[in-house]
Amino acid sequence: MDQPSRNLVIGILAPVDAGKTTLAESILYNCKSIRKWGRVDNKDAFLDTYELEKSRGITIFAKQAEFDLGERHVNLLDTPGHVDFSAEMERTLQVLDAAILVISGADGVQGHVITLWRLLQRYEVPTFIFVNKMDQPGTDRAARLRELQEKLSEHCIDFSEDRDEEVFGESLAMCDEVCLEHYLETGEVEEREIRRLIRERKAFPCHFGSALKEPEGVQELLATIDRYLESPGYGEAFGAKVFKITRDAQGTRLTYLKVTGGRLKVKQLLTNRREGMDEDAVWEEKADQIRIYSGAGFRTVDEAEAGSVCAVTGLTKTFSGEGLGAEASSGMPILEPVLTYQIQLPEGCDVHGMFVKLSQLEEEIPELHIAWQEELQEIHAQVMGEVQIEILKSMIAERYGVEVEFGQGSIVYKETICNAVEGVGHFEPLRHYAEVHLLLEPGEPGSGLQFGSACSEDILDKNWQRLILTHLEEKKHRGVLTGSEITDMRITLVAGRAHVKHTEGGDFRQSTYRAVRQGLMQAENVLLEPVYEFRLEVPNDRVGRALSDIQKMQGSFEPPVQEGEISVIVGQAPVSTMGGYQAEVTAYSRGTGHLFCTLKGYEPCHNAEEVIESIGYAPELDLENPTGSVFCTHGAGFVVPWDEVPDYMHVDSGLRLIQRDLPQPEPESPAAMRNFSVGSGVDDKELQQIFQRTYGGSGSKDGWNGRRRTGGGEKVVYRAPKPAKEPEEEYLLVDGYNIIFSWDELRELAAENIEAARGLLMDILCNYQGYRKCTLILVYDAYKVKGNPGEITKYNNIYVVYTKEAETADQYIEKTVHQLGRHYRVTVATSDALEQVIILGQGGERMSAAGLKEEVERAGAEISSLCRKRTPGTKNYLFDHLPEGMADWMEEIRLGRRQWPDKSGEQ
Repeated sequence: MDQPSRNLVIGILAPVDAGKTTLAESILYNCKSIRKWGRVDNKDAFLDTYELEKSRGITIFAKQAEFDLGERHVNLLDTPGHVDFSAEMERTLQVLDAAILVISGADGVQGHVITLWRLLQRYEVPTFIFVNKMDQPGTDRAARLRELQEKLSEHCIDFSEDRDEEVFGESLAMCDEVCLEHYLETGEVEEREIRRLIRERKAFPCHFGSALKEPEGVQELLATIDRYLESPGYGEAFGAKVFKITRDAQGTRLTYLKVTGGRLKVKQLLTNRREGMDEDAVWEEKADQIRIYSGAGFRTVDEAEAGSVCAVTGLTKTFSGEGLGAEASSGMPILEPVLTYQIQLPEGCDVHGMFVKLSQLEEEIPELHIAWQEELQEIHAQVMGEVQIEILKSMIAERYGVEVEFGQGSIVYKETICNAVEGVGHFEPLRHYAEVHLLLEPGEPGSGLQFGSACSEDILDKNWQRLILTHLEEKKHRGVLTGSEITDMRITLVAGRAHVKHTEGGDFRQSTYRAVRQGLMQAENVLLEPVYEFRLEVPNDRVGRALSDIQKMQGSFEPPVQEGEISVIVGQAPVSTMGGYQAEVTAYSRGTGHLFCTLKGYEPCHNAEEVIESIGYAPELDLENPTGSVFCTHGAGFVVPWDEVPDYMHVDSGLRLIQRDLPQPEPESPAAMRNFSVGSGVDDKELQQIFQRTYGGSGSKDGWNGRRRTGGGEKVVYRAPKPAKEPEEEYLLVDGYNIIFSWDELRELAAENIEAARGLLMDILCNYQGYRKCTLILVYDAYKVKGNPGEITKYNNIYVVYTKEAETADQYIEKTVHQLGRHYRVTVATSDALEQVIILGQGGERMSAAGLKEEVERAGAEISSLCRKRTPGTKNYLFDHLPEGMADWMEEIRLGRRQWPDKSGEQ
C-alpha cells in the first residue's frame, strides 16, 4: 500500500518579468531557508547561480532549493520564464507534486501564460496561482480574478484571508457535483473535499500580493499550500524519473531525478533494463554520490527517500524523461524548437571533435538536436530563439574555449501521412534474417507518434515484438518529402518473422527501419510547418496596416478588439512568414505596438511544393535511411527496391487495404475519442459467460489472425485474407457514443440531454433491427464509472451493453468480434478515428456512422412505404414478425401519429 511522503516537490512557473524568482526568494526567506533576501536587480538572488543569469536578470536553468513547510520538507524548483528556455521548464513538470503559477498583476494573462496553463493541464499538476505586483498602480484584484476565470478556468477561486466566505463556499461547491450535493445539504464544503478538488485539478486557489514589498500575500499562499496540498503516496519498489542532465564546475556529469518509490542508496546499481529489450541498449551503473542541491551549494546524503529530488553522479547513459526501476519513461515534450541553425566554427577548429563536445551539450539541452549534415559537412542545432543563441555561444566559449557563430535560421518542418498503408521491411544478408510488417495510419494533429502491436504471439514471439517496438521508439524516423522528422502517426506491428538460428536483435532493427520507410514511400505524404498563435497590440490607427500584414503572412485572425487607444488582434500564422515581424511592429507603431507569439503546433505547409523543391531531398539516395529491403538467394544477399518488396516478402500479414467509395465520417466529438491501446489476449472464460448469459450459446475459441483499424476520415476497409463461410446469422455491433456524436440530430440532442440521445438511438436501432432481422448489439462506454460491474440488457428487440469499469466500448467490441467472427457475419458500425476495427479469420466488416445513417434512413423509407400499403383485414409479413410492441409503433407511423426521426431528432 502506498505511504504518504513527508517530501513535496513544488515548481514555480511564470512568463518572463512576472516576478517568479523574486517570489521564490520571498518564500525561502519567509520559511527561514535563507538569511538574506536577495534581489534579481542586485544580482544576488539565491537561485540565480549562473553568471549569465545574473547579468541578464533572467532564469536560464531550473534550480533547486529546500525549505520546511509545517511538518513537511519541500524541494522547490525555480524554472525559466523566458519563452526561449521553456523546454527546460517543461522537463521539470513531470516530477512536480504541485505548481505555483505566477502572473503579473500589471500585465494579466498573456500568451505565454496560456501555454504554461496548457502544459500544467497536460501533466495534470495541481496548481496554485499567485498574482504578483498588485502594489503597482492600476491593478484591480476583482478584475484580475475575472480574467483568470475567463481565460484559464472558471474554477479559479480567491483563497485570500479577507475573501467573501459565502462566495468562497459557493464557488467551491460548483467545482464538483459531489461537493455541490453536500453543500446544498449542509451549507459547507469540508477541508478534505477542498484537498481533493485541488488534487484533481477541479479547483485552483488564487492569492494576490507583492512578492517584493508585501509578504502577507506570500504567507497566505504558503498557508494555503500547507493546509490543502495533499502529500502523494509512494510504493515500496524503487522507481525514479530523470528530468535533467547537467555538469558541475569540475565537469562531473549530474543526473537530476525524483525518487518515485522506495529508496535510492549510494552505490546502488541502477539499470534501464526492460523485458524484451535489446541487450546492446542495456546499461548498468552505480550511483556513486547522491547530492541534495539548494542554490549553488549541495550536501551529500547516503540515501534519498521517495518524494525527494537529488542529483546523482556516476551515471553516464541516462537522459531526460527516462524512467528507472518501476517508473516508466515520459513521452515526447510538447515544446520544441522550430528553427534550425548551422553552427559556424572558427578556422582550423576540429569539426568532428567539436561535434562530440556539442553532443555532450545536447544531453543537458535535449531540444538542441545536434546533428551532422553529411551532405553539407556542417553541424546543425535546433534553437528556440535569439536569446538562447546568445546563451549557447557564451556556454560553448566558457566550457570549450571556442568562439562559434550561428548561421541564418531555417524552419524545422515535419511530415505525416493522410492514408493508411502497410510497410514491409526485410533484412536477410547471409546468416541473418528478420521481416517486419507495419500498419502506418494518420494520427490526430499534435498526437506525435504512437506505437502498438496487433501481432499474434503465434506468429511472432513476444520478445521479438517488444524489440521491434523499442526500435520504433528509439529513432527519429525521416519522412520522404524533405527528410524531416515524421509525426502524428500510429504505427502498429501486424506481422513478422524470425529465424530460430540466424535472427539477431540487430536484424529487427534493420527490418523495422526499412518497413517504416517502405510504408512512407507508398503513402500520401503531407509536409507540416510550425504555426504561431499570436496576440498583436497596435494603436487604433495602425489596425489596417496590421491586418494587411497578417494576410500577406498567410495568417488568419479574429476581428480586432479595441481596448482604449489600443486594438488587440489575435490569430495564427506560419512561423516562416512571421520571422522578424516584431521589429516591423515596433517601427510602424513607433514603439507602442507589441507582438506576443506562442507555438500552436504543426499544420499542413502553406507553400509545400516550393519548400519540397528547394530542399531537393531524394529518399532513395539516402543511404542512412534505406527504403528497400535485403533478401538472400543462393547464399548471397541482394537489395530489392521498395516498390518490389511485396513481391519478395515471406509473410502475408492478412491486411487488405481496399479503397471503397465510402462517405467521409463527420468530425468526432472529443467525448467519442479513445486512446489506442493493445492487449495480449482475452479472458475467454469471462467472455464465454457473457455470451451464455446474453445469447444462450458459447462463443468461438478459435485463435485470431490480427487486429485491423481504420484511420480517421479514410475510405478504407480491412479484410482478412481467408474467404468467409456462408454466414448462419448476421450481427451488427454499434459503438453508441460514436454514433451519437457523429449524427447531427443526436449530437445536438446530447448537448442538452445525453440520456435522451441514448434513448432516441436505441429506438431508431429497434426500428432498424425489426426490418433487417440481424442480431444488433448497441455498446455504450461506462468504463469510467467506479465499481461498475457492467450491464447487458435487452431493450425491445436489441441488446444494450454498458461496459464495466476499465473496459472501453472498443475493448468489448474487440472481444465480441473475436468470438463471433469465425462463425457469423459481423459488422461494426463506427467512424471513431481511434477505434480498432477487428477483422477475424472468416470476415468482419466496417460500416461508417454516415453509412449506418443511410441504411437506417433507407430502411425507414421502406417501412413507411409498407405501412402506407397496409389495409385493414390484410396480413403484412413485416408487421406479423415485428417484436412485441413494434407493430403498434409502426401502426402509429402509418396513421401519422408518429414520424420517422427527422434532423431535429424529434419522434
